[in-house]
Amino acid sequence: MASPTDFVEDILDADQYSYGRADREQRATDWGTDDEDAVTPDVVVWPESTADVAAIVSAANDHGVPVTPYAAGTSLEGNAVPVERGITLDVSRMDAVLDVRPNDLQVDVQPGIFGDDLNEAVADHGLVLPSLPSSGAISTIGGMIANDASGMKTVKYGEVSDWILELEAVLPTGDVVTAGSKAAKTSAGYNLQDLLAGSEGTLGVITRLTVELTGIPEQVQGGRAIFDSLDDAASAVTDAVQSGVDVAKIELIDAFSAEVSNEFLDTDLPDAPMVFVEFHANHGIEEEIAFCRTIFQAHDVQRFEVSEDDAEMRDLWEARRELAEAFEPYDPELSPLTPGDITVPISNYPDVVDYAKRLGDEYHVPVACFGHAGDGNVHYFVMVDPDDPEMVADGEEISKKLVERAIDLGGTATGEHGIGVGKREHLRTEHGDDTVDAMRAIKDTLDPNGVLNPGKIFPED
Repeated sequence: MASPTDFVEDILDADQYSYGRADREQRATDWGTDDEDAVTPDVVVWPESTADVAAIVSAANDHGVPVTPYAAGTSLEGNAVPVERGITLDVSRMDAVLDVRPNDLQVDVQPGIFGDDLNEAVADHGLVLPSLPSSGAISTIGGMIANDASGMKTVKYGEVSDWILELEAVLPTGDVVTAGSKAAKTSAGYNLQDLLAGSEGTLGVITRLTVELTGIPEQVQGGRAIFDSLDDAASAVTDAVQSGVDVAKIELIDAFSAEVSNEFLDTDLPDAPMVFVEFHANHGIEEEIAFCRTIFQAHDVQRFEVSEDDAEMRDLWEARRELAEAFEPYDPELSPLTPGDITVPISNYPDVVDYAKRLGDEYHVPVACFGHAGDGNVHYFVMVDPDDPEMVADGEEISKKLVERAIDLGGTATGEHGIGVGKREHLRTEHGDDTVDAMRAIKDTLDPNGVLNPGKIFPED
């Protein structure tokens, strides 16, 4: 019996597609999707050029077959899960550095290149893409843009998409478009580049990017500040940002998160609320650190240690990067729900952190708070016993209330993980009916047959 995806065999070479069970099941989930929510695609394809992508997408559109773009699978809201089966289009073989132009502070790359590999390719020129998330070693630049990702350095350098000058993408019809310009700015026509950024592969498949770069800073120092209370730590972050401290990273770690880190990452953190900081400069870094110290002292900081020792900073930030992986093994009876990812205006940051802790106390459910405090981003883990339906329901209620609280404070349901499948119910709450309907109209115009990453972003009406 013929398969509805047989046409891929007429387009690609035999080593560019697979009906094998292992290949298909590997792409049935992302990092945030439980096995019970896994959906196995009918076939996995590996395009190696824009022409390959265009041919597959065009044929899929003609046959009404869903196509789900996939890169490294490190998303957390089911963004890359093929919920309507069909084709998983894995761009991981499109990972080349196409052209480095150091005189223009630019590099052209394909979407499947890992963020750290991009930076390694331009490091000899003294250049860097500074806005990578902490997952830069295992996530791709195309996935970052599709998900509008950001990370620890957003407070200084902005989101990854802020550094994209131009991109090429294949639309759901198979047409190839170029959005943006290699110039430092353009006001020519609609900003399709920013429309495609954050569209989670529902409006187009990114096939090439022109990335803006900057010089590697000459001075880098980092360290941590320890506080008696979580409120002091959160308020110190808010005050530092509002006062204009030029900090490259400023991360909140609550006492529970420190305890988890010590237990399973073999770190030696005090069981106290902390703020991790890092400063970048070409000159005058000591003055900026002194400025930050003064701000923190006004919030009863107990200890503030900053160093330029590479090994010390590496250990510090490695503990922060790996923190999310430590919660699952922390307690054999508890597992974290999907990592929370709310963002609020910086003045409301202490409020929402305090609210998270109060909800945990109210429901008797452990809640860990940490994350990119400098841009108002709270990552939280709600720890529940998966075999206790009542506790799971309470945990889900905590997550829902935290998202609603963030939106009420003028914030968002997701600062960097995207909507995917997991947060569709919050889209209308955050944006309102008319705005969501306008988004749907754009989707329907560009993807009239609904083939590109269906079942994502929009709520089920």
